[in-house]
Amino acid sequence: MSKYELAVVVTAQIDDEARAAVVDRCKALIERFGGTVENVDDWGKKKLAYEIQKMNEAYYYFITFSAEGASIVEIEHRMRIMDNVIRYLCVKKDEA
Repeated sequence: MSKYELAVVVTAQIDDEARAAVVDRCKALIERFGGTVENVDDWGKKKLAYEIQKMNEAYYYFITFSAEGASIVEIEHRMRIMDNVIRYLCVKKDEA
């Protein structure tokens, strides 16, 4: 299993409970496809580099996890249609 990091940008127009539910759904999605979540790093509310869907601010989360390479395709496919997620990026971490 390789280590990955999933960056998730969540809309700032929802309340704290809904935002926590989005992060929980991301973690459940990773675990559903055989991954193990190691850490969730909450960076809080940040200004976006450019306007996305008429929004200037969003919440940033970085989820570190281990998974098989084949499961990443399924995770990204499900992230693409997830509500309240503006952007996401999954990258493989270096072993060094």
